[in-house]
Amino acid sequence: MQMQVAKIISALGLLAMTAGLIYGFTAGDFGADGAELLKNPWGIVSMVDLYTGFILFSAWIVYREQSLGRAIVWVVLMMVLGFFTASLYTLLALFASKGDWGTFWMGARASEQD
Repeated sequence: MQMQVAKIISALGLLAMTAGLIYGFTAGDFGADGAELLKNPWGIVSMVDLYTGFILFSAWIVYREQSLGRAIVWVVLMMVLGFFTASLYTLLALFASKGDWGTFWMGARASEQD
């Protein structure tokens, strides 16, 4: 039951981020809006907060992945697409874990713990 809830939350996050990104790229001006954001002290705080989260999430990705190449691709996507990538990665990890929380959190390293 808990894993099903996690899948639903991840899928909703993926849908919300997809809608948000589509809206931002179609209705906004990335350069102009980003410049305005960085003029505001709280905009800078928000960016530092956001990228701290990206880095922490990316550390989990690097830990879980067996392949350095795959990990690098996921981390680059994380830095570019943010929590869209995190939602997708989480959803895929939940499905791949087949109900095993140890495998979800640790990836291939879960078998090393046995």
